[in-house]
Amino acid sequence: MSGQMHRLHDCTIHRVEERLEPAVPPALLLPGLDPALLDEHAGWLVPHHRDAASGLLVIGIHSWLIRTPRHTILVDTCAGNDKERLRPETAEFHRQSTPWLHRLAACGVRPEQVDYVMCTHLHVDHVGWNTRLADGRWVPTFPNAKYLFSRRDYEHWDPAARTGLPPHPNDGVFEDSVLPVVAAGLVEWVGDEVHSPVDGLRVEPAPGHTPGHCVLRLESGGQRALFSGDTMHHALQVYAPDVNSACCEDPALARSTRRRLLESACDRDVLLFPAHFGRPHAGRVVSRGAGFAFRFGTD
Repeated sequence: MSGQMHRLHDCTIHRVEERLEPAVPPALLLPGLDPALLDEHAGWLVPHHRDAASGLLVIGIHSWLIRTPRHTILVDTCAGNDKERLRPETAEFHRQSTPWLHRLAACGVRPEQVDYVMCTHLHVDHVGWNTRLADGRWVPTFPNAKYLFSRRDYEHWDPAARTGLPPHPNDGVFEDSVLPVVAAGLVEWVGDEVHSPVDGLRVEPAPGHTPGHCVLRLESGGQRALFSGDTMHHALQVYAPDVNSACCEDPALARSTRRRLLESACDRDVLLFPAHFGRPHAGRVVSRGAGFAFRFGTD
């Protein structure tokens, strides 16, 4: 479904949902998590962030749609439809058929109206709708957009650089969801420095989960938002920031980046828009003793 509209001064932000479901055991997603935290936080975890019956953590896969007075920006593009995903870790995305494009339309946006597509990183569940299947070919879904790709992530996932490496859950993603965009000449590359494609938007390096992972900061009228990608997969990581997801490629760097971002947002009225949190999906980081807590909601 298309989610609640959030406001940031003269900008609007919608969540465009692909999936939202109990999906993964806590120990599988967050292998370093102290199980006692599940009991300590049970009051807010159930039902929107952990399923009581199965014990599975609830995971959302969604895009954030930003509309400024001048531009339309899409942050991450989920897993996409019709993609061949044959590895066990990504089988849930194999040739899926979701109404994501209809949900985007319900927010009042057609693909050709999107000006920028910002992929926080090039994992399977963040690049899928970069392309769509048309007459047996993968073509860019957003033909008038500039796609913001991290060059470091691009080089990391380039199959030419992975010769001899073992199979990976991201195999195949480069070919169907990244290369067609590059071939169409639609990429605006992001390097290791802060990149500002338009006034009020800043793409910042946030490595660790992947080598080129980035976050997006939006500022309008003195109000601020942070789109944090996979620096945090679940709200429990706000309370336990040293706990990585099982998918973080550089654990030490991922922990450092997560803490840095939490500190930059804590008690500063910065709206945090993560990539996978359960309902209501966004909120603010506040202090909790010597650590952090998450206050859901953007009002």
